[in-house]
Amino acid sequence: MPRFTPRPLLAAIVGVVALTLGACSARGGGRSRPPDAATYVEVRNQNWQDQNVYVLRSSQRVRLGTVTGGSTQKLRIPSSLLFGATPLSFLADPIGSSRQAISMEITVSPGETVTLTIPPR
Repeated sequence: MPRFTPRPLLAAIVGVVALTLGACSARGGGRSRPPDAATYVEVRNQNWQDQNVYVLRSSQRVRLGTVTGGSTQKLRIPSSLLFGATPLSFLADPIGSSRQAISMEITVSPGETVTLTIPPR
């Protein structure tokens, strides 16, 4: 099934994820995290629609949860998806709409928190 990716939403998601991931890496201060450390995506849903959020790895799509419109929620990324530094993408699927948005692929390591912002439009 083809995916529709609205460009403004995609650009906003990609920009925020990329900036936040860089900030997470810098905070580590060279310390290594245990390979089983909890890994999260913090979703800031600025849209009025509730969003189902998925993590994508290769051909896998795993639902992380639902984030209510106008709220922020921290969702745990299953450790079974991470093998050291792992390339992941995120999909935001608004409930009641067919306008899904997919982030670009980013590398996530165990113990990091990635921030994903869904803009108002």
